[in-house]
Amino acid sequence: MSTLLETLETETAPNPTHAVIWMHGLGADGNDFAPIVPELGLGTSPAIRFVFPHAPVQPVTINNGMRMRSWYDILHMDIGARREDEAGIRQSQHHIEALIKRENERGIPSSNIVLAGFSQGCAMTLHTGLRHPETLAGLVCLSGYLPLADKLSDERHDANAQTAIFMAHGTQDPVVAIERAQASAQQLDALGQPLQWKTYPMPHSVCLEEIRDIANFLKQVFA
Repeated sequence: MSTLLETLETETAPNPTHAVIWMHGLGADGNDFAPIVPELGLGTSPAIRFVFPHAPVQPVTINNGMRMRSWYDILHMDIGARREDEAGIRQSQHHIEALIKRENERGIPSSNIVLAGFSQGCAMTLHTGLRHPETLAGLVCLSGYLPLADKLSDERHDANAQTAIFMAHGTQDPVVAIERAQASAQQLDALGQPLQWKTYPMPHSVCLEEIRDIANFLKQVFA
């Protein structure tokens, strides 16, 4: 069993009945997105626990083997190449599933849990959420892509084949090419996955309009 990742937590009200587990990007940690909670303006929604895990520290090939928080190793940035750290991706999947299980044990069913993530965290949200054996409330996928894309049709679990996805990307993103994100969105659409696809005139970041759209999505799936 994976050791439970260290996390930051914040609750919008006491005794939360819903949860968002939010994965950060490469080299960041759980502090990266914690400040977004008050900006979402979810005061009229059910009480929500936001969980911001810290990814494990490990060497990252594209950064000359420097050790940093990373959900999996990144071997190259070539959009045409698809050699991926499958073992690392699947190990982080186990870490995230353990966090889902902890929320279940704290009284929040999977149907009241949203997975969210930025960049590498977006990749882990898509990978884990679509394979999870219990229906989730939704997936928030920001500035990232579908990892192990050629395995999804065989591995996607029926429990989340109709789970709503909010997927967004910056049109000026120099880190994760928008073409890769678009290809991921098209693959999900072809599988019949309910998908909201949005773009914003921004680089590899988050903007105010996007935060408003995320808030609206959370209100919808938690209604």
